[in-house]
Amino acid sequence: MWIEENNSLKKKFKFKDFSEAFAFMTRVALIAEKMDHHPLWTNVYNELEITLNTHSAGDTVTEKDRKLAAEIDKLVAE
Repeated sequence: MWIEENNSLKKKFKFKDFSEAFAFMTRVALIAEKMDHHPLWTNVYNELEITLNTHSAGDTVTEKDRKLAAEIDKLVAE
């Protein structure tokens, strides 16, 4: 579940290992590039935290963030 706090949407993910986490990040990167909307993320081994907000809208959560979050959730469901 995405959590909205501090004008951002945030979600943590945990994978089997680094390769799985990195593969997921690559798939997210391709979607983000198509949407021209890029996440802030941190990755340590098998853990990934994604933060979304729209810089051009004053660093707030916009529909653009919600759409990217929904696309990321679709990847998780696959």
